[in-house]
Amino acid sequence: MELYDTEEQQVEAIKDWWKENGKAVIIGAVVGLGGLFGWRYYQDSVVQASEAASQSYTTVMNALQVKGADAQADIQAFIDSNEVKEYSVLAALQLAKVQVDAKDLAAALEQLKWAQSNTKDAALSPLISYRIARIEAEMGNLDAANSELSKVTDSAWTGRIAELRGDIALRQGNKEAAYTAYTEAQQAADASPTLQMKLDDLAK
Repeated sequence: MELYDTEEQQVEAIKDWWKENGKAVIIGAVVGLGGLFGWRYYQDSVVQASEAASQSYTTVMNALQVKGADAQADIQAFIDSNEVKEYSVLAALQLAKVQVDAKDLAAALEQLKWAQSNTKDAALSPLISYRIARIEAEMGNLDAANSELSKVTDSAWTGRIAELRGDIALRQGNKEAAYTAYTEAQQAADASPTLQMKLDDLAK
């Protein structure tokens, strides 16, 4: 760094520096402020979009509750048009449930697979995989069901996953594997109260 002998020299040096760099400083400041206001605008837009999606989601869920399967077209339109994906994913899960109740397993499976590929929520992923596996098993796609269960690594799902593996093994005629899976499931924190009944049936 240069040392200046007098204040006049310092002032002259500042003037010279400003001539050379002033434009760049102004542009930087403008861009910086523009970025700040742009970011705030973006954040406001995200909040507004989320609030609108929440209201629309509530509306279509109310329609689903009142109309049941007759509201499928409305739910699908919401899923296809909504910009906030997580609300669309939640709607797809609800629509899949209605489709399962209506015995339309293929349509429910399609909804769940769409939800699986569009969610970033780590809490939803095991739920979606579990439901996909149940439908695959119900449709007789037992290998696909087991493959889907392998995607779930969350320990909170250990019991339910093991129990469903037991159900699948039983459908495959493998009682020994079913017994092992049910026993494992019974030891998990999320064990189902029906497990003992299943184990008793296998012991007969």
